[in-house]
Amino acid sequence: MKVLIAGLGNMGLSHALAHHHHPGAEIVALVNRSAVALPPELQSYPLINDFHAALAATRPEVVVIATYSDSHADYACAALERGAHVFVEKPLATTVADARRVVDLAKRTGRKLVVGYILRHHPSWQRLIAEARALGGPYVFRLNLNQQSTGPTWEVHKALMRTTPPIVDCGVHYVDVMCQITDAPPLRVNGMGLRLSDEIAKDMYNYGQFQVVFADGSVGWYEAGWGPMMSEVAYFVKDVISPRGAVSILSGMHPASDSVEGHTRVGSLRVHRAGGTDEDVDFPGEPGHQALCDAEQDFVLQAIAEDRDLTRHMEDAVSSLAVCLAADESIRTSRTVHLDAAR
Repeated sequence: MKVLIAGLGNMGLSHALAHHHHPGAEIVALVNRSAVALPPELQSYPLINDFHAALAATRPEVVVIATYSDSHADYACAALERGAHVFVEKPLATTVADARRVVDLAKRTGRKLVVGYILRHHPSWQRLIAEARALGGPYVFRLNLNQQSTGPTWEVHKALMRTTPPIVDCGVHYVDVMCQITDAPPLRVNGMGLRLSDEIAKDMYNYGQFQVVFADGSVGWYEAGWGPMMSEVAYFVKDVISPRGAVSILSGMHPASDSVEGHTRVGSLRVHRAGGTDEDVDFPGEPGHQALCDAEQDFVLQAIAEDRDLTRHMEDAVSSLAVCLAADESIRTSRTVHLDAAR
């Protein structure tokens, strides 16, 4: 299939490499607004600096969108309207209304829409979700991902925070995990946050946390912070508790907090059954970041070829975004946000 890749940052380059090596894909062009250093494998492809011009000139069958968050919805809709299938990095949009606009258009045009929830393609995270579901709810979710970012990584984080706070950019991944475990709709969200650096806009914050309550009584907590001031202690907590026990990622297996490879790594799970013995499950052959991007893009092409029903996938993307945007609203207004109102 003819593929157009838009956005050549860390994720965009990985997705481009995935399609470069995939036997069922042909990259027709790369899009980036500014000059970018490309790996040797990608240097022969046309590089265009305007997305809409590239879309019109190349007539792709698949469009991969890995640009900044505030362009996701408009770029996705433009591609869908031209008849292309779409993969868009998370978050799907910067508002719930825009996310719903993209999903509704995908349904109306009959095109496939896949959102970049990379953990869905990770066998270790799939096992975590299966073990937690087997315990049964209601659940307590305790999840965080803080990053002590410096140098180039801090520059990337500051660029992202021009439009999106950490609890939205990273949080959608982990709320999606919560939603896959409980199946119950989220009801209300409380959040709090703090701006810890003069290097970001006065209306932005680089540390935030929120609590979410689900319809089955499950409760979740998520925390995310970016910057050189963040602690390397307890920065990676992944814990699911139920009346029958708990499933936890053993965080001692993880590298520095700003390691891209470390964000998806499980290493080892501990399954605790109340009144019983603990079981540790090791994953010595976990896929790395590029292998996960390869699997994600293979899923896109398979979903198209097999005409898979992606309704639940798309609705989950809207729900997880709604929770994180409600958390942002709660932080900015100091009020509890009810999800019906947030929608």
